[in-house]
Amino acid sequence: MGRGAIAKRWWRGKGPAGIAPFAPRAYLTFMATSISEIALTPAAAARVATIAERQHKPAILRLSVEGGGCSGFQYKFGLADAPAEDDAVALTDGVTLVVDSISLDLVRGAQVDYVESLGGAAFQVKNPNAASGCGCGTSFSV
Repeated sequence: MGRGAIAKRWWRGKGPAGIAPFAPRAYLTFMATSISEIALTPAAAARVATIAERQHKPAILRLSVEGGGCSGFQYKFGLADAPAEDDAVALTDGVTLVVDSISLDLVRGAQVDYVESLGGAAFQVKNPNAASGCGCGTSFSV
């Protein structure tokens, strides 16, 4: 039985007893985009978990890219209630990082870290796609 037949069988609710059917498209999208597209470090995961707990929200960090900043694009972080259907997903220590499909093209292969220094504490994106960035690390160009 091929993958399509298995997915159709599950979608129709005819899978093994006790296992709820799932949407094949969402499952395949999740599987395709959760493998090394983007990463969240353990330090960043711990900080997201702390912030989410204080705000009584799920530990889901959304990274998006917007036009602006001193270098052309800027990173935007926020807590999300749930991943969207087209999000890339990375899991680290029970914390989820989600990136929309449009932003993913600009941050593919990046790593989100949380760094504390004398200058302050912040989430930082180590983006292999960035040709240059600003001094504060919140904006970049490709």
